[in-house]
Amino acid sequence: MVFFAGLPGTGKSFFAHRLAELAHAAGRPVSLLQWDVVRPAFEASPAGLRYPMRDGITQPVIRKAAGVWARGAIVRWHRHAPGAAPLLIGETPLVGHRFIELARPDDDPAEPLLAAVTCAFVLPVPSVDVRRFLEEERKGRSSQYRHDREREDALPAVVQMLWDDLVAVSRTLGIAGASPGGGAVPYDPALYARVYRRVLVHRHTRVVPVERREASPASSVYAFAFPTQDVAPTPGEADEAVRAIAARYPDPRALEREIDGWYRV
Repeated sequence: MVFFAGLPGTGKSFFAHRLAELAHAAGRPVSLLQWDVVRPAFEASPAGLRYPMRDGITQPVIRKAAGVWARGAIVRWHRHAPGAAPLLIGETPLVGHRFIELARPDDDPAEPLLAAVTCAFVLPVPSVDVRRFLEEERKGRSSQYRHDREREDALPAVVQMLWDDLVAVSRTLGIAGASPGGGAVPYDPALYARVYRRVLVHRHTRVVPVERREASPASSVYAFAFPTQDVAPTPGEADEAVRAIAARYPDPRALEREIDGWYRV
């Protein structure tokens, strides 16, 4: 299993696509577990309709339900994955409690799989110039989609908000101070990598510096020229997971506090 972790606009989908191409060329069956593919299933479930996205932000109940479901989904994939040497490729933002459950140790059947050397969390860390290029590319896609799944990409304003969230977390963790000139802290590759390394302390983590631009697929990073299998919830699984989280947290403020502390692993 290989999970590409990190903020939106850092190349996770690009690297997932390229790795899937290499795996397919080697004859390995490829499965995909992607936050932006899984999340809408929870929001569209009967229970999830009570928790619609607001201003591009996923509701806490949906975030928690998706993460809890994902651990069980990994176990089921491992038991039933088809073919020889199957590969599960995931996209795990982690920031803001998006699949953070995969980074946290737990006493369940998923933990031995997530803690094994056969599971890697890979953090692409773009340089300042590459990050700027990726942000501009995302802005272009937000007005002209090449694939239906691009509609689920984080909006540019949300991308900036998540970076600001990461900066606040870095201060809480004692990793960074205030901006030298006051105001917002600009993107800093070193700061970014240090925060994610701390969050992924319980996982086998590899940081990949991204210093140059690479050509994206002609159509979209979400379009594959070979068969892949999505690891995604059935409507019943999504509905059950949302109902379970809503029942576990009758006080929404308790869940919001847990979501805000997503970096505590």
